[in-house]
Amino acid sequence: MLSTGESRVPRFGFIISKQVGTAVVRNTVRRRLKAVCAEALERVPEGTDVVIRALPASATASYAELSADVNRCIGRLERMPS
Repeated sequence: MLSTGESRVPRFGFIISKQVGTAVVRNTVRRRLKAVCAEALERVPEGTDVVIRALPASATASYAELSADVNRCIGRLERMPS
């Protein structure tokens, strides 16, 4: 996570390697992560760039598990000093 100081909405990027699974599995993980990030958007400070790297275990993770992981990380961002 990087705070750019710019006045814009936060941006999210996803790194999902072939180790996660087939193209169908990788796209499913990416869609789930995008939905989780859309829900958490208001909690991320303005001008922040967030990159999420999906590990192979994310292929079998439920939506709730992915959401918990992303929200835990965003919680760390909220506690970081400005």
